[in-house]
Amino acid sequence: MAMDIRRMLVLVEVARAGSLTAAAGRLNYTVSAVSQQIGQLEDEAGQPLVERRPRGVTLTESGRAVVRHAEQIERAVQAAHEELEEIAGLRTGTLRLGTIPTVTESFLPAAIAAFRERHPRVDLRIHSAQRSGIGHLLEAREIDLAITWMREVQDTSDTAGTSTELIFREPNVLLVPAGHELAQRRTVQMEDLRHEPWIIRTSPNVLAVLEEACEAAGFAPVVSFEARSYQEAQAMVAVGMGIALVPQLSLYSLREDIAVISAVTPRPPTRRIVLARRRGERLSPAGAAMGQILMEAGRAWKAAQG
Repeated sequence: MAMDIRRMLVLVEVARAGSLTAAAGRLNYTVSAVSQQIGQLEDEAGQPLVERRPRGVTLTESGRAVVRHAEQIERAVQAAHEELEEIAGLRTGTLRLGTIPTVTESFLPAAIAAFRERHPRVDLRIHSAQRSGIGHLLEAREIDLAITWMREVQDTSDTAGTSTELIFREPNVLLVPAGHELAQRRTVQMEDLRHEPWIIRTSPNVLAVLEEACEAAGFAPVVSFEARSYQEAQAMVAVGMGIALVPQLSLYSLREDIAVISAVTPRPPTRRIVLARRRGERLSPAGAAMGQILMEAGRAWKAAQG
């Protein structure tokens, strides 16, 4: 039979106190309760652990062996408590954060700076991936918390096992070459773009946003180029390969040879920028602290954009 760890620790107190009575006082037990615990431990060990004498008890050889191992357990438990206190106080620990490139290039640096200033001893690790990769990283437990985006109308299969919290809604804007006939206009009707070639970033979800916007205006888009990044999309817009509908976060580094039109009617679908984590799991203290900082940094960035 396995020995009960709590009873082993009672034996440690008996050894230190030298008697059942003194040990009972230390543990705030009755003497009979301590005696019962020792008796049950001896049954589990299958041999006597103490010798009862008129003036207290002494350990048998077997009792000394049990105490030696129990003291190691006691030290391990104490170390665990101390480490948990360190983690709870954000004086140690590791946080693995997932992010999409447009967030990495916009408001994430401010959040990282704030987190490191407040909690310099927490090991912060950043994993950047496209939206599809973020879900895999969470599922594989390679990250604890993530910033990602979701469509307003979301396939529930995309969010299975994931809990999200909205940071802000992000509009999509239209990019055209600086010399385009629409470049000087402040507003554009989507129906006026039916004959334009389109540039998109390679992603089924990005394409779905464009198709939804065009469908609302009564046409299907013709895609002339699929870019690997939004910077590549800007370059292709600049040379006249087409126009692009891109999220506002992607404009962190805007080329001078393209124009941005923010007022498009009907309004294209927005993206939801969210904090994501595994459903039903409690965040670590570091994760909760970073989550709050990301909410603050994201909303501050959004407010600065007007």
